[in-house]
Amino acid sequence: MTTVVYPGTFDPITFGHVDLIERALRLFDRVIIAVAHNAGKGPAFNVEQRCELARAALAEFEGAIVLPFDNLLVEFLREHQAQALLRGLRAVSDFEYEFQLASMNRHLAPEAETLFLTPAEQFAFISSSLVKEVAALGGDVTPFVPPVVKAALEDLRTRSR
Repeated sequence: MTTVVYPGTFDPITFGHVDLIERALRLFDRVIIAVAHNAGKGPAFNVEQRCELARAALAEFEGAIVLPFDNLLVEFLREHQAQALLRGLRAVSDFEYEFQLASMNRHLAPEAETLFLTPAEQFAFISSSLVKEVAALGGDVTPFVPPVVKAALEDLRTRSR
């Protein structure tokens, strides 16, 4: 069984993420969506909420598995017997940072490959940060996130008033 790990904060999961996961499932039997605790980024949702939202958004995709992680990514990869890491590139500006990460991961786990996918053009500009900002200001995020995420963002906005 071929497995790829797609790590990120997924705060929250967007249609850009879903697009990459759907396409990765054409290449791999399993895509493990590794949701990082990453409290340093000050996430809007805690790791359990982010996992729940991702599971709900990906319910129709057999082979998509959502798991939290808070250890070294290459150790998580080994624990789950994955052969590769998946990273998304939205713009050229993402490349330098992602290249550094891929180089470090290759040094730490030479047995694992890093694959880069770009989202479909209609999702290339979407980031979780922008979606949260639009939602916080009362904008419509329907085109950017699954309905369950939209509802969670609306609830978050209501509670923060």
